[in-house]
Amino acid sequence: MKHSVIGWRSLLQLESAAATRPRPGESQSQSAASRPGRVVSREIVSGIVTATDALAVLAAGTAAMAWQRTTADWHLLDRHLPDWHLPDWHLQALVVVLGALLATNFLQLAGAHRFAQFADLAASLARTSFGLLMTLAAVVLAALLLDPVTAAEGPWITIWLAGSALLLSASRVALYRLMQRWRAADRIAERVAVVGAGAIGQRLLRHLNGSSADVAVLGVYDDDAASLPARCMGHPIRGGVDDLVRDIRGQGLDAVIVALSGSADHVLTETLRKLSVVPVDVRLCPCEFALRLGPLQTSHVGGLTLLNVIQHPLRDWGWVVKSVEDRALGLLILALISPLMLGIALLIRLDSPGPVLFRQKRYGFNNELIEVLKFRTMYQQMSDANAERLTQRNDPRITRIGAVLRRTSLDELPQFLNVLRGEMSIVGPRPHATAAKAGALLYPEAVKYYDARHRMKPGITGWAQVNGWRGETDTVEQIRKRVEHDLYYIENWSLAFDLRIILRTVLGGFTGRNAF
Repeated sequence: MKHSVIGWRSLLQLESAAATRPRPGESQSQSAASRPGRVVSREIVSGIVTATDALAVLAAGTAAMAWQRTTADWHLLDRHLPDWHLPDWHLQALVVVLGALLATNFLQLAGAHRFAQFADLAASLARTSFGLLMTLAAVVLAALLLDPVTAAEGPWITIWLAGSALLLSASRVALYRLMQRWRAADRIAERVAVVGAGAIGQRLLRHLNGSSADVAVLGVYDDDAASLPARCMGHPIRGGVDDLVRDIRGQGLDAVIVALSGSADHVLTETLRKLSVVPVDVRLCPCEFALRLGPLQTSHVGGLTLLNVIQHPLRDWGWVVKSVEDRALGLLILALISPLMLGIALLIRLDSPGPVLFRQKRYGFNNELIEVLKFRTMYQQMSDANAERLTQRNDPRITRIGAVLRRTSLDELPQFLNVLRGEMSIVGPRPHATAAKAGALLYPEAVKYYDARHRMKPGITGWAQVNGWRGETDTVEQIRKRVEHDLYYIENWSLAFDLRIILRTVLGGFTGRNAF
């Protein structure tokens, strides 16, 4: 599914300025404001609550069935009392499963799974109780229709629904307290920036100021900031769009709302192009716009309907799936290749003096500098920490064992440690050294919107690599092709796509004519 209405192939051919990097002399730690934690995903929380409610109803029903059967067994031990007919457990189980399905749907209809009401304990309990009452009525009716003699016999259904109410109420209390902790840690409110201080931007800010929604406006940005007042509707005007790109990388914004007034099409287009290189959701306030943007999704912020024109490539469940994939698969692979890595480390020490690992600063997710690990393949005194000089065939700096490691890409194996540390993914755009060049040009100078590939974590392997775009980049076309493949991967990411790339890497992606 494509999240952006702007084609990446077209972006690479545009003649606008390259993405803004941190200011000269400003370290990454200085430019980045620490955030207490990732903003809570409403979709994930609601999904977990829905699944938990269904399991709670199933558990309560199973316990009620077991209780009735145990009570009946003890009752039958007393020969002085008449036999208590025990309902068919298969029929009871069918009623329990049906009840769990009905409860899930009725709770949904009652609004018991809406994220916004989890912070209001009274409303949350009321909606949950209403959903369970509808479930009780439906289950009793269904039980009577299925078997009026056995299915509803005994008090087990009443006990089942009472147990369900107890479990669901306990979960709502726990969720309420968790919401309080999230709110205290500033993880509920979505951090947004508004582009545009004109009439539409002012109208938007006025509405957000009076809204009770969890939205925190961190600032207003407008390319005419120099001629505008210091504040707009109570919010500081922090600069232009280029300043916004810098602040997104430093302050962890969740979304940007573009609300430009009376601007020409090229101004809006240029604004969206600049924002397309950073990992943030971009929404368009549609007031007074008649834009031909094609099919779009919408978001609701503070009661307003906004158009999603650019979205973070990994959000909600996609982020969870990618994280689980990296941690689980990375740990498994690392365990399997540990003997091989120990053998390689021994060969490196025997081949030439120096450390086993080579550490290099490279740009990772959101342009953050990370320390990428590799097996050392060059003589220690000839190592090029910044990759200012690209390797070539028969490079005299490369050791004997290093040449083998580079041809087979085995020198990349220590990067599974980067994966487990959360700095890299197994699959993603390959991280490049800070001084890497295509010919005489730095990569960001050679390819417009090069930094857009940093919207996802870098990977050990990637779509560009399995398609042969690896090795030296002595021409601009070579790095351009890499970036095109990287951006295609970001736009079309899926778990199946990752597994396909991993399979192609295992079957033939470790070697190639450009690997040296």
